[in-house]
Amino acid sequence: MEAVQDYEALKPELAAAANDHGEPHWVVDRRLAAIDDLATAALPEVNRFDIHRWPLTPTDEPLTFSRSSADLAANVPVAADHIQIVQVGQTTVTVNLPAELADQGVILTDIFSAFREYPRLTQEHFMDKIIKTNEDRLTSFHTAFLNAGVFLYVPKGVVIDDPIELHLVQDSTQEKHPLISHVLIVAEADSHFSVMQHLTTQGDQANLASCVVEVFARPNSEVHFSSFDELGPNTTTYLNRRANISRDANVDWAIGLMNDGDTFGDFDSELIGENSKSDAKVITLTGGRQRVGVNTRVTNRGKKSTGNILQRGVIMEKSTLIFNGIGHIIHGAAGANAEQENRVLMMSSKAHGDANPILLIDENDVLAGHAASVGQVDAKQMYYLMSRGITKAQAKRLVIRGFLSAVLQAIPAKDVRQNLTDTIERKLENGAEIE
Repeated sequence: MEAVQDYEALKPELAAAANDHGEPHWVVDRRLAAIDDLATAALPEVNRFDIHRWPLTPTDEPLTFSRSSADLAANVPVAADHIQIVQVGQTTVTVNLPAELADQGVILTDIFSAFREYPRLTQEHFMDKIIKTNEDRLTSFHTAFLNAGVFLYVPKGVVIDDPIELHLVQDSTQEKHPLISHVLIVAEADSHFSVMQHLTTQGDQANLASCVVEVFARPNSEVHFSSFDELGPNTTTYLNRRANISRDANVDWAIGLMNDGDTFGDFDSELIGENSKSDAKVITLTGGRQRVGVNTRVTNRGKKSTGNILQRGVIMEKSTLIFNGIGHIIHGAAGANAEQENRVLMMSSKAHGDANPILLIDENDVLAGHAASVGQVDAKQMYYLMSRGITKAQAKRLVIRGFLSAVLQAIPAKDVRQNLTDTIERKLENGAEIE
């Protein structure tokens, strides 16, 4: 009872902050309901990975809204001919949406403007049908303390050739200033487009980043979502990215998990409709004492649905990396196909890695398979490279690049591939020691 009373005490201040922010009543009501859920909700389960002591739900920090300096986005490449939105903390710095796309009904705006201006589109989608507010403690906290985000709506039949760029900069120049950001994407039937998200940190204060993405892919739509995550070493990160994929629709994920701090990632493709498809590609490189746990899940609900998972990670120094690949074929999803590959390369005897394939199959007429491995550098590869006059350190770096290239080459967006390659090179040169 004591914990419930403590959570109840949060409500007046939270409601006042949301009302002062000009939020619609339904948003305020949903925040308050999330506080009730927060009082009883448990943390999500992560196989062989413990997040119970992580500062993922700092309820001692009130909901506040403050502006951040646009100068913190000085390194973001802004161009008038790009489709992009740039946010620093809770401040939207730039929105570029070509007039021809706006005339076709495309919407690209910050999440709170969308709540006020497009309630029909946002109320039925936000934290209700894909990710539930009461799903666990982290989703309840995210709803209650939301302070930033983006809304993207692409109408029926609209095809966008150029990528839509989402540049989100965490403002950690201030202490006790968490980034609770939500990206809501609605792709109507027969729409085709790609999204590129870039998460970065400015400042060195210790803060939380709770970043959620929801994608609604209507029949025969196609969404390619690429994310390049490089949040700072003092940021504890929670990432939740999930898509509901309808009949004949396709959602591809390409995630470069290059954060420098502790990170928990929960990625999920819900294959709802017949012939729905999804490919999830995750690549990560860890160092220092960093801890990274990733659940990547594909749930086949529709007949003849296809879901693939490809995860590769390199762990160095005293870091920890856990890959959980979860394929679940629901009863009735006849003809479904679920394949996954999870591989971890250990570059230090002091590091800890695990790759856990999990297959849950409740239907007979399906195809499913998995591959998993955790191991050190192949001695034969090292011998071959060093016999050609390459130093041991250089040889190990070449092996790392080759190991990760299987995922890098499978990422369709050239810019994302290049950014990931540059970051891997930077980490290998400047940060991590390789035994």
